Amino acid sequence: MIEIYKYSPDIKSLWDNLINNSRNGTFLFLRDYMDYHSDRYNDCSFIFMKKGEIIAVVPGNIDGHVYYSHQGLTYGGIISSFNVKISDIGEIFNLLNKSLKELGVKEVIYKPVPFIYHLSPSQEDLYLLFRIGARKTGCNISSVICKTPEIEFSKLRKRGIRRGLRECVIISESDKYDIFWQILNENLDRKYKSKPVHSINEIILLKNRFPANIKLFMAYVKNQPVAGVVVYIMPKVVRVQYISSNEDGKKAGALDFLFDELINNVFSSVPYFDLGTSNKNGGLYLNESLVFQKEGFGGRGIVYEIYSYNI
Repeated sequence: MIEIYKYSPDIKSLWDNLINNSRNGTFLFLRDYMDYHSDRYNDCSFIFMKKGEIIAVVPGNIDGHVYYSHQGLTYGGIISSFNVKISDIGEIFNLLNKSLKELGVKEVIYKPVPFIYHLSPSQEDLYLLFRIGARKTGCNISSVICKTPEIEFSKLRKRGIRRGLRECVIISESDKYDIFWQILNENLDRKYKSKPVHSINEIILLKNRFPANIKLFMAYVKNQPVAGVVVYIMPKVVRVQYISSNEDGKKAGALDFLFDELINNVFSSVPYFDLGTSNKNGGLYLNESLVFQKEGFGGRGIVYEIYSYNI
């Protein structure tokens, strides 16, 4: 028999231990990551116990009569230990929905963890979402490079790499987040009238909490920073969180040169290199020029799905 409990800070170590030993969790579910923006969301996460041991968690928050898993995360859902079976996942869904109904929730928005992040197959939740009549309400496509078979860059990307060589672009890991954030902010404001999801203070806070998982790599021309990439590092996946280049960087082919270094050298042993999604409006809009650039590095489509069902 499985029991459900609402998460509270006094069981943080239990929660984090489950994430670190789960088959489909990443460091984004650790409480030191989730709680950096706890002031924005009404946290309503759950843990599930069986025979006195924690076997699964669900990161989530409530907004009105809607439950999200989780609104502040790219993906979420049921994060479970290796020995959890489909019958357990079914019972977890039943317990979760019963508890949410008691809290007045009428709708659940569920964002499963894409399979490339799984250490072991973990798609029982997708099957059970189908069984309860969940609707797919969003589908973002991310460009992911799979290291086997060997990837091939497009002629355009190779041309950029050669330009980077001619311009003597230098690549190095950096802690100059303030400099990169200036380049990033200027680009986002000029192109989209938007801002990064994380403020400079937030990304520095997270970097300090997770120094092995969050890294910034910068490209320099004549000792001047011209481009950068922030990556999130997981056991099987390196995910690009932010990309930006100034005009000097674009002229020098700095991003092409930088990605060549990251993909083929720095993270050559990591199975997947996730270049991120190129969508808006839940996947209905596709930024074709952006996805074209990513496909030039060998990126091909992996979907980040969003489901909805009524309690």
